[in-house]
Amino acid sequence: MEKRRIKGLKTDVSLLGFGCMRFPLLENGEVDFDESKRMVDFSISNGVNYIDTAYPYHGGKSELIVRDIIKDYDRDSFYLANKLPLWDCKDNVDIDRIFHEQLEKCGVDYFDFYLIHAVNKERYIQVQELKVIEQLEGYRKEGKIRNIGFSFHDDLPTFIKWVDLYNWDFVQIQLNYMDTEHQQGITGYNYLTEKGIPVIVMEPVKGGSLANFNPKVEKILKEKNENASIASWAFRWVGTLPNVKTILSGMTTMEQVEDNVNTFSNFKPLNEDELKLMDEVRTRLLDFTEVECTSCNYCMPCPHGVDIPGNFGIFNDSAMYKDNKKTKWLYGNLEEKESTGNFCIDCGECLPKCPQQIEIPTYLTKMQTYLKDNGII
Repeated sequence: MEKRRIKGLKTDVSLLGFGCMRFPLLENGEVDFDESKRMVDFSISNGVNYIDTAYPYHGGKSELIVRDIIKDYDRDSFYLANKLPLWDCKDNVDIDRIFHEQLEKCGVDYFDFYLIHAVNKERYIQVQELKVIEQLEGYRKEGKIRNIGFSFHDDLPTFIKWVDLYNWDFVQIQLNYMDTEHQQGITGYNYLTEKGIPVIVMEPVKGGSLANFNPKVEKILKEKNENASIASWAFRWVGTLPNVKTILSGMTTMEQVEDNVNTFSNFKPLNEDELKLMDEVRTRLLDFTEVECTSCNYCMPCPHGVDIPGNFGIFNDSAMYKDNKKTKWLYGNLEEKESTGNFCIDCGECLPKCPQQIEIPTYLTKMQTYLKDNGII
């Protein structure tokens, strides 16, 4: 198993981390504990030593499942990461209550890595008003936290503010070869590297989209190496970045676990030719873009409630990755808000506002036809 060095740790951390957000489920919707344990046990037996959970995962049950799995292991044999749900904290009493509840639920005395979960612009203000970092530092002095960091979901300027707020031990970001300009992007990674802050990566396969995608583009990778899974290329792209210390994978099946363990047990950074190949894959996937929408939101709000950029984002994502399950889920979210394209009445109010001069009503109709033809609606 590929291991990476993080200053201050007694042992190196595994490049593959087990994310406990997507455990397999039984037919009744409950987590399949036996299969989850089998998957984690297999990972640990093959060198994985980084386990990542969070307060809201699996409706608050992920931490309990992790507890029942890790109780069979020596506490010094693995690193456990957990996260503070700041959105559930009105004051410092809430922070203290939730933090100690997490320790109890996980059955441990300390967390090796503790993150402020999913920070953004609004939480930047909250974390200062509540003096959250000072409170976490207090837990560190009590031996209940070893490393303090944050996970991020916002834009680059906000990311820079967060990084400069404190001398973080590590930072967790979303990064993959398709999201180099999304959220903090590769620029954020470089900024952390310049400051000497270790990076943990989430969504390396973009929620599964980079494990299977448009067959015409998959062919490029299969011709290069027919035995390598499509997902392995995404993991290797992220792992080629030297300041990435752990890559989280939310694994749902033993097949995924075995494939990932194989990738990281025989890990090889991408060479120059392979990096060029991944650039070609990215370009080819982007070529399947159906609408040249930049999500500038100048067309919004729609007087009839249509989320125009949201619809076009789903349209493009589906065309690139051919993930009908994900498309149904995303489109279902718009349906709940009554903001799908079928609410467009072709009033034309959006047309003069679009800098890209997109024929918005025409493409919304085209999207509806596409979804029907592909059995999504």
